[in-house]
Amino acid sequence: MEPRVQVLLAAYNGMRWIAEQVDSILAQTGVAVSLLISVDESNDGTEAWVDALCLRDSRVKCLAHGKKFGGAARNFFHLINESLDEGSDFFSFADQDDIWQADKLSVAAKMMRTAGADGYSGNVTAFWPDGRESVVVKSQPQVEYDHLFEAAGPGCTYVFSRHLFLELQTHIRHRYSEVQGVTLHDWYCYAYTRAQGFKWIIDAQPFMRYRQHGGNQVGVNSGATAFRKRIAQVFDGWWLNQAALIAGLVGLSSDPFVRRWVGLGRFDLLRLALSASKCRRRVRDKFVFGTFCLVLAVMRRKK
Repeated sequence: MEPRVQVLLAAYNGMRWIAEQVDSILAQTGVAVSLLISVDESNDGTEAWVDALCLRDSRVKCLAHGKKFGGAARNFFHLINESLDEGSDFFSFADQDDIWQADKLSVAAKMMRTAGADGYSGNVTAFWPDGRESVVVKSQPQVEYDHLFEAAGPGCTYVFSRHLFLELQTHIRHRYSEVQGVTLHDWYCYAYTRAQGFKWIIDAQPFMRYRQHGGNQVGVNSGATAFRKRIAQVFDGWWLNQAALIAGLVGLSSDPFVRRWVGLGRFDLLRLALSASKCRRRVRDKFVFGTFCLVLAVMRRKK
């Protein structure tokens, strides 16, 4: 029997690319796929297009229109909260503008079952309007605390076992108002998974084309503009404040490692810098992370 997979798709003003994305989802091979769509209030006809799709394909359902989320994270938390248990074996996230290989979900399901894993993500092939392509590598070996400081790759690659998803859903429902303060749903879901002791695997083989355009909320971390944006997020406190918020929400407030830095004072940051090798997966990111923590510690002293 083919694995049953429910795909959760968050949309917003998606008419330019959503049809191609949905076609690639519904054409998945080796799985029985269903699709649940939530549309952040749009002005380009996305809601009407989704309604028409639901009428012509029984595999597709949508949540009530008219909600304003203001970002992908809140839309995905809404999807998790509202998803109904219809006996799916796996659950998956999807953006509105990518293109999936036909075996994306079947490969993920097989790998998860073979590895005894409850969470899955993978590398992606980013592509730009000018024809450029580049494999985005997120499959470096996981380290002890990387889940507290980064996602497991693009959320649109995520696949969850039924057991993990239902636990995550219960958690989200209980803390729904609090998770509204989380900016990145993929980071949060990965953190929850690892914090609760579930096994997560990151696939080195890309099974989707990750479209890059001016409307990407996050996109690929490439180029000077993206680098400056991420530096700004570090120095304005967003990154580590999000890490502290996430650590608390996923139940790690009393964890000895978290208690060493969660106050984000000068000495907390120095201790965090010394643990950089345990906080990020990529070698370059370990160095950058440690350096940023040291600089922030110095800035705290000057204040």
